[in-house]
Amino acid sequence: MAVPEHVAIILDGNGRWAKSKGMPRTYGHTVGAKNVERISRIAYETGVRYLTLYAFSTENWSRPDDEVSALMKLLTTYLNTCLKTARRDNMRLRVIGDISRLEPPLQELIRRVERETSVYTGLNLTIAVNYGGRDEIVRAMREMYIDLKEKGADASEITEGRLSSYLDTADLPDPDFLIRTSGEQRLSNYLLWQLAYAEFYFTPVPWPDFRREEFLEAIAAYEHRERRYGKI
Repeated sequence: MAVPEHVAIILDGNGRWAKSKGMPRTYGHTVGAKNVERISRIAYETGVRYLTLYAFSTENWSRPDDEVSALMKLLTTYLNTCLKTARRDNMRLRVIGDISRLEPPLQELIRRVERETSVYTGLNLTIAVNYGGRDEIVRAMREMYIDLKEKGADASEITEGRLSSYLDTADLPDPDFLIRTSGEQRLSNYLLWQLAYAEFYFTPVPWPDFRREEFLEAIAAYEHRERRYGKI
């Protein structure tokens, strides 16, 4: 089986799934959060080494305050749980995005989880929080500009490799495969630089219902893709 080394997933459909069941949107996010642990384990069992999940975008701050608050509480709960499950599953966890906008206790929890799980060698799980692809590139460009200016370097020093080294994902390989749940077929400002050569897979199944069967179906679809990278 040709298994992608790095899978990125846009976790879409929690709110609509809950609404279809006559429940509040926050219920969908709660169920969706529980699915993260399940799919993470399945991905690793399948042979995936890196899994990156789009949990909260820079645009999601425009949602109702109670929904944003519920999402932050879910993230806090999940990260605390990770301190236990990461040890059990030998899983390393990272968070990408601009976490400076998050509450200080959540920022510290993120740093703690990243620090304590950095020794594990199993699945590399990355959660995108307050993340936007354009924002990431702008932040990277600013940092690179400052460094190059201090060194007295000129524009010829700007390369793809150098810019990549300033991205949130600098120590991760680019995704091979993108999965988006719930039927939408767009990137929504997710990993715009890193997904340049990834294969895309869109499923109508909402994230809370995306289980082992759906994940394996997606991997089976990836097996039949031919990645040519611009070659004939």
